[in-house]
Amino acid sequence: MKKLLHIGCGTDTIKDLAVSRFADEGWHEVRFDINPGVKPDIVGDMVDMNAVETGSMDAVYSAHNIEHVFPHQVLPVLKEFHRVLAPGGFLVITCPDIQTVAEHVAAGRLMEPLYVSPAGPISALDILYGHASYIGQGKTYMAHKCGFIYKVLADSLYEAGFGKVFGGRRPEAFDLWALATKEPIDDDAISALAERYLPQD
Repeated sequence: MKKLLHIGCGTDTIKDLAVSRFADEGWHEVRFDINPGVKPDIVGDMVDMNAVETGSMDAVYSAHNIEHVFPHQVLPVLKEFHRVLAPGGFLVITCPDIQTVAEHVAAGRLMEPLYVSPAGPISALDILYGHASYIGQGKTYMAHKCGFIYKVLADSLYEAGFGKVFGGRRPEAFDLWALATKEPIDDDAISALAERYLPQD
């Protein structure tokens, strides 16, 4: 059975992922989170995932985590994601699209809700700096410390050693998505992976 490392899982499991194919295909999920209160399989920090064996995972799924580290930590985190992947493995990563958020800020919409999430209304300020209500509860690890446009995300993945990157923006959802393979593969192969493991809406 293929193994999926679910980074920053929170209370979610594989069945809650935006990409349902992992659950549909019966992947074995290993949940990884900095917060022991959500009862992950592994408690740890993305910057140093020494509890995860090198080359032990067939895929890594990281949803809205990379913006929680400082800019100088982005490359070490992505290198950790690359390290734990087995040959032929791949990463699925999503984070806020700062380009879209900046367009709303430039239009004067800093504080008004841009959409409603399960956690409540989300403003441009929340997307830029982290959800205010969570941080107000003392969960300071939920603060956002950096941000990405798609080119910066893709360039960072290549710099971290990933062989091929495919993805883009979803302005209507205020997010970026990318699939990055451990080794170089051809365009048709990564397009086929992206069709299976990236949101298609």
